[in-house]
Amino acid sequence: MVMKIMHVHAKSNTDVTIPEDKLKQLPKLNWGIVTTIQHEHKIQTIIDQLKTAKLAGQVLGCNASEAEKINDKIDAWLFVGSGIFHPIQVALKTGKDVWLWNPDGNEISKLDSSIAEQFRKRKQGELNKFLHAKIIGVIVSTKIGQKNLMRALDFKSQTDKECYVFACDELNMQQFENFNFIDFWVNTACPRIADEKSQMVNIDDLIEAGLLKLKKEPMAYEVPIWKSKMGLKKE
Repeated sequence: MVMKIMHVHAKSNTDVTIPEDKLKQLPKLNWGIVTTIQHEHKIQTIIDQLKTAKLAGQVLGCNASEAEKINDKIDAWLFVGSGIFHPIQVALKTGKDVWLWNPDGNEISKLDSSIAEQFRKRKQGELNKFLHAKIIGVIVSTKIGQKNLMRALDFKSQTDKECYVFACDELNMQQFENFNFIDFWVNTACPRIADEKSQMVNIDDLIEAGLLKLKKEPMAYEVPIWKSKMGLKKE
């Protein structure tokens, strides 16, 4: 039996207006504004407060492409929301300072740049491990928006390493112990799965490092859920 899934667009009732005493803590810069879907409908309030701010839009913990689009037009980022899960991704993808305004906790702060730097160093270390690995396991998710089977097969066709593709819906890290012949894992699902995981790297990291080139000819690929809810699309 297949369980039906319903995605609900939940909106927060929290007032996102930055109080004057908090507003004074922000440097006078050209700000880019990013937020989660819960606060997106109220974000114009902050744009009006900061005057020169530009709205990038919604970010996910695994995707900051909206921020990347206008990164060259701003000096720093202001994330509206709670926690550092989403801001870390913005910092990693843009390379710029990220400030956090948490309207629920009435707190404003700057993301510690060392956190993003730790992620970068860890990724570089995992890339080095990948280069020395002989047997690779490629993780493919069957979840909508995370399925990248074509990209996994693209990798398998290019690598000179022994390679096995593993497809799953729910990823249970303990099950990895059943495949102890695998030296290293390449993740094609949600990129945040690889956070702080040893012996694993995201396939996009291999592409960015020049260790993998996508096929130039048109191929079918699964469109991420934040871009489309349709099935396959032609590049």
